[in-house]
Formats: sequence, structure tokens, C-alpha cells
Amino acid sequence: MGQKVNPNIIRIGNVFNWNSRWFDEKNYKDTVLEDYHLRKKLMERLKVAGIARTEIERSINSLRIIVFVSRPGIVIGRGGTGLEDLKKFITNIFIKLRKGKNLPKLDIRVEPVKEPNLESYLVATNVAEQLIRRLPFKRVLNQTAEKVMSSGAKGVKIVLSGRIAGAEIGRREKIHKGTVPLSTIREDISYSHIPALTKKGYIGVKVWINRDQDKGGNN
Repeated sequence: MGQKVNPNIIRIGNVFNWNSRWFDEKNYKDTVLEDYHLRKKLMERLKVAGIARTEIERSINSLRIIVFVSRPGIVIGRGGTGLEDLKKFITNIFIKLRKGKNLPKLDIRVEPVKEPNLESYLVATNVAEQLIRRLPFKRVLNQTAEKVMSSGAKGVKIVLSGRIAGAEIGRREKIHKGTVPLSTIREDISYSHIPALTKKGYIGVKVWINRDQDKGGNN
């Protein structure tokens, strides 16, 4: 039986919290699009800092953005200059989206990721980058799984799908270590999927990490 439910979505309320915390009935559509564009731009800009995820909280005239990164020093910069640049960057995004009207008061917080090898997004991004550099996929899978397990995970599963190693016919390759119970809602399962856009074609990378909740990621 295929896994039809996103492991992150099914655990909201029990293990995870919403990444966007607000409700605006009148401007719901526009606010969702704002969150989408804002999150997309931040993931691109802070990729070098090892961004894992972005959380957005809204009130009437204020906006709090919490970014979880593995290298917070890159975001903050010397004497907080990086944060000021980031605030200007976000303000420019809102000027374009709202055409300079009703700009919110910004509050940006930078949270460090305790263990990058337990964040599925960072692991999947790392795998995708290695595939783009044409490294042998079996070695990439084995080394990545070993790193995740040695970081304190209970289990890890990585699935590649597509034109692996430049093959003309797409196929699936996977590695599974430890236990990854997707149907147990109380388990802390971190899941992400990232595309690896190689010269030969598209390879999808999916990562499931079963984290120990005492040692695990930042919820």
C-alpha cells in the first residue's frame, strides 16, 4: 500500500506545530500567497546558512519570522549587520507584494538547528547536491544514512526516483536503516522531498528521519 499522507501533515497538533500561525478570513488568499513568496525567497537567500525551515506568525500590524538555520552566524553577521540586510530584503518583498501599502512591523528571530543531520530538508538538499556533482549514488546513500544514524536517529529512509546515474529508463533506489514507523502518529518523523536537477534529467529525493524526541529536531 502506498504512503498517501504527508508524514509532517498527519502529525500537526501531536508532534509538530503549524509553520504559519495566523488566520485572516477577509484576506486569506492574499496572505497565503504572501507566506508562499516570502518563504520561497528566504529559502533561496539563506541556503548558504543551511536553512531548514521558516515559521511565520502574524498579528494585526506585526509579522514575526523565525528562521531555523544550521549556521546562524552567517545570518546575523558582524554586529547584527546581516539581520539588518535581511530585514531590508523582506521589506522590499512586501513593498512589491503590497505595492507599498500597509507594511507590517517586522520581528526576525534566528534559531540554531541543534543537529543538522536530523533535519530531513538539510539531508535531502545535501543528497541532491551530491547527485548533481555526479557522485556515485550508492556511496551517497550509504554515507548519508550512516551520518544520520550516528547523529542519534532511530531510523532513516532515503528514496531516489528518476534518471539515476543518467540511465535512460527511470527507476527507484532506496536505503532503509533502523525503524521508520510512518503510521505511528506519536513518533517524531521528519520528512522532506527535494528535486535534484542533473544534466541527464530529474531525480526526486525523499528523506524520512525517525528522530529521538529527547535528542531530536526543533519543533
